[in-house]
Amino acid sequence: MDRKIQGYIVFAFYVACVPLANWLIGHFGSFCLPDGPCMIPVWPGLAAPSGVLAIGAALVLRDLVQRRLGLSFSLVAIVIGAVISWFISPPFLVLASVAAFVFSETADALVFTPLQKQGLLVAVAVSALAGILVDSVLFLTLAFHSLDFLSGQIIGKLWAVLAAMPIIQLIRRSDAKAGLAT
Repeated sequence: MDRKIQGYIVFAFYVACVPLANWLIGHFGSFCLPDGPCMIPVWPGLAAPSGVLAIGAALVLRDLVQRRLGLSFSLVAIVIGAVISWFISPPFLVLASVAAFVFSETADALVFTPLQKQGLLVAVAVSALAGILVDSVLFLTLAFHSLDFLSGQIIGKLWAVLAAMPIIQLIRRSDAKAGLAT
């Protein structure tokens, strides 16, 4: 499949992560907090708002948008994601959701861009970690004025990133066969 077509498909999945995260946080979990998010277990004794799964995936997908379509396209994707987040986030999460999304995805881009030269797997892993930390701290601080769920947020997003790594490896191999940077 053509790299541009792959890029547009990844772009669509990336943008879809925003409404998915917002839907998950309000509708899916093993329990929902009163006037708060629905929670999922991410580790024995740790829970996180269920949107962590989609946000972890978004960090990886943004890297792939950049890989296939370029940095400017990935920055446009961040803006589109932020606008969608503004309109669909639950009212008590609008500011936290938009700010965390914009700053974490920008941090991801700032780390991923120079690290691509070190290889796709390294760039995705390290940039996702940077994005996870920024997103988790900023979201929890703005939304709940507490870092009580920080460990759960980080672990939940890491699960999504780890789940994507075999796909990243396949993309890296495909790019190498096509004579592209790995």
